[in-house]
Amino acid sequence: MFQRRTVIAIAVAAFLAVSAPGLALAQAKLKVAGIYTVPFEQQWVSRIHKALKAAEARGEIDYKASENVANADYERVMREYATGGSQLVVGEAFAVEAAARKVAKDFPKVSFLLGSSGKPQEPNLAVFDNYIQEPAYLTGMVAGGMTKSNKIGMVGGFPIPEVNRLMNAFMAGAKETNPKVEFTVTFINSWFDPPKAKEAAFAMIDKGADVLYAERFGVSDAAKEKGKLAIGNVINTQDKYPDTVVASALWNMEPTIDRAIKMAKEGKFKAEDVGQYSMMKFKGSEMAPLGTFEKKVPADLVTRVKATEKAILDGKFVVKINDNAPKSTK
Repeated sequence: MFQRRTVIAIAVAAFLAVSAPGLALAQAKLKVAGIYTVPFEQQWVSRIHKALKAAEARGEIDYKASENVANADYERVMREYATGGSQLVVGEAFAVEAAARKVAKDFPKVSFLLGSSGKPQEPNLAVFDNYIQEPAYLTGMVAGGMTKSNKIGMVGGFPIPEVNRLMNAFMAGAKETNPKVEFTVTFINSWFDPPKAKEAAFAMIDKGADVLYAERFGVSDAAKEKGKLAIGNVINTQDKYPDTVVASALWNMEPTIDRAIKMAKEGKFKAEDVGQYSMMKFKGSEMAPLGTFEKKVPADLVTRVKATEKAILDGKFVVKINDNAPKSTK
């Protein structure tokens, strides 16, 4: 009896595979590779890694990833994953645009989803970026209302579009609630150097800044040590700095990643800019709850921020995208 059932099951599976190949493809796990030039815990990469790990936990994908890949090795690692059977490769191409695009061209049957300031490349390279300028604007409003010295320090990695647009939006938001606010802007020329970011923040505090924009790790540590406030970026670290981090602009990569997986599984993946899926209307970004600062932020300021948030979601207010490098205003 057991053998007869086994034979029948095999026959049914074979019939489905032949008669409904699309169904079989949809049910199979997609082989996905992640390639990152920084550690998994770095803010930007952590959000991509989190979204892919969630898809893996749901049983939708087989996920392998490499962290701390040097720029010089990026092309080699991409080729290894592509030749090794990966169907979707996710990563960042900001510092390796030419090499990454060459690999994508050499493997037209592999889908590539890469963070990039450039345009999509036919037929298989889609690009994304963290378009979270909307919640960055909202956190700027909070910062402008919380500073007592009217001086805000801002520490960024590199002055590239994906960083610039967030810092500019933050500055615009701060100006809305406090026209008197002044900014000191510094770039540390690194994506992951907490000690250097911390030292830059200390210098700003010494010059009177009492609120710090933590685009990089290390800034909130400086704020905590000196008893100042910080605004988070991409992730929410308030659990680690409950008396320091007032608000954070969160990036949720799930809408982008889930769509890419679905398109790749259905054979519909194409070269396109999917940056819009990082915006608030797609739930790709949001301002984190005030949490420990819920009672510390003035009620009238909270009301203004919530009203602007609603206006953004309703399409009545658009946060301007400014990719130019921000500058100190003093």
